[in-house]
Amino acid sequence: MKNNIINRGISLNENDFFREATLKICGSLEIEKALHQCLLYIRQFIPAGQMGFHVYHRDAGVVETVAYATPDAGKIMSVKIRLGHKGRMQVEKQRSLRVRVISKLADDPVAAPVAERLNAQELSAVVLDLVLDRTMLGVFSVFNNGEESFTDEHVHLLSLLSKPCAIALTNSLRYRELKELKELLADDNRYLQEELHKISGEKVIGARHGLQEVMKMVQQVSHLDSPVLLLGETGTGKEVIAHAIHQLSGRKDGPFIRVNCGAIPAGLLDSELFGYEKGAFTGAVSGKRGRIERAQGGTLFLDEIGELSPEAQVRLLRVIQEKEIDRVGGSETVRIDIRIVAATHRDLDKMMAMQQFRPDLFFRLRVFPIHLPPLRERKEDIPDLVTHFILKKSREMKRFVTPSPSPEAMGRLIDYHWPGNIRELENAVERALILDQGKYLFFKEIGKTETEEHGKHIVSDLSGHFLMDGHTGFNDDEDTKKSGLFLDNVMKKHIIHVLQMCNGRVEGDKGAAKIMNINPSTLRKRMKKLGIPFGRARSS
Repeated sequence: MKNNIINRGISLNENDFFREATLKICGSLEIEKALHQCLLYIRQFIPAGQMGFHVYHRDAGVVETVAYATPDAGKIMSVKIRLGHKGRMQVEKQRSLRVRVISKLADDPVAAPVAERLNAQELSAVVLDLVLDRTMLGVFSVFNNGEESFTDEHVHLLSLLSKPCAIALTNSLRYRELKELKELLADDNRYLQEELHKISGEKVIGARHGLQEVMKMVQQVSHLDSPVLLLGETGTGKEVIAHAIHQLSGRKDGPFIRVNCGAIPAGLLDSELFGYEKGAFTGAVSGKRGRIERAQGGTLFLDEIGELSPEAQVRLLRVIQEKEIDRVGGSETVRIDIRIVAATHRDLDKMMAMQQFRPDLFFRLRVFPIHLPPLRERKEDIPDLVTHFILKKSREMKRFVTPSPSPEAMGRLIDYHWPGNIRELENAVERALILDQGKYLFFKEIGKTETEEHGKHIVSDLSGHFLMDGHTGFNDDEDTKKSGLFLDNVMKKHIIHVLQMCNGRVEGDKGAAKIMNINPSTLRKRMKKLGIPFGRARSS
């Protein structure tokens, strides 16, 4: 280095300049602060108005401005600009000078799009290639102040900072990467804990009884990557089945991410599903992966798929077809590897007919549909479900003695028609644990539902839709008993009428159970209770 030079009328020692500028640019891992301090120092000797660090992503042909400083402040950023063919050729093949002077930024094929974004097209610049161990890291740019031009002495002084700037950029990029990885790890951990909390202790009750056919289908499709569509009423346990599919698949070590399509506001759906880049909108101070991207290598469970807006349906169709997404505000396409399991309680065929659901998306999702029966069609599972929920809720409530349902309570639970399905049963167990603090649970609320309401509504616990609305006029206990006998008589006549229509057949496509939309075993039990003969007894 030369010892002293005269610059802008000031005697400057090069060693002092190099030492002070290096201390400024390497003085903080927060690169925007270091860049600002460096600018404030060197502008005493050089007509510098702005400074920046830029990284070139060769595969994408994108220049990313990662930090930028003016005399007022430094700013961390992630502004990505895709270069044209001429600009890429200059960066990748025609570069020979490590220190270049650009007299007008608007005329340079590489610098022009960056200068346009920074409103510096008319300025001149000194650009330094930053290289460490023969590896091109990025670029350090110094724009003039708009009044004075750079001289050879200015260019010489700035060229001294090539190595310190390369070290500062490397340290900053590694620091930024570590911060992003830490944020991703914390983010993944939060989601993992949430999902574990939701599914902890959950298992498929009734796999050998009421859900036997469902579990056969789950076994058939789990090892594949084909989409699965779970159909059934609300509260039938679709999420438990979706998780069973995930656990039995080759993706079981990957994430299981649940999205309730009906719970996310329309304005936030894109950012929640697809994620966003830093600066994509007001408040986006950092980039965020969407839930689709979080499911990478695992399973994405789209609950209540029928609630998706038409716009979201179009974007989801692309996810399934192209296996890629675009983050909000992003310029790069992200490839994804996920398995989609969707669920709904709505009639998608009817929604298609009303043009509320896209047919192309429907047929993409309906590769392997699985219908979950309502609880009233699998009443043989109720005792096991009650036992499971009593154990689960007792642990949550920290009850030292686990109670059990009274015999008559279990009878009422089995007879009840459960319009809210398994979710209603779970809530009933929790309510009973709150009300009954002894060793027995009586489920008195279920009893009220079945008896005290007879005077107002006659409800069939056979199919859930056989409803007769008629005021009986009964007021006292004797009349209440009469109303129960009246209900049994109505049920008996109804069942006999349907049996006559089916020529005495109970099950099968033309059987009475099919018409009444109930399980054949449930119908037989009710017939036995009401004294209606079936099978050999009917023949004799």
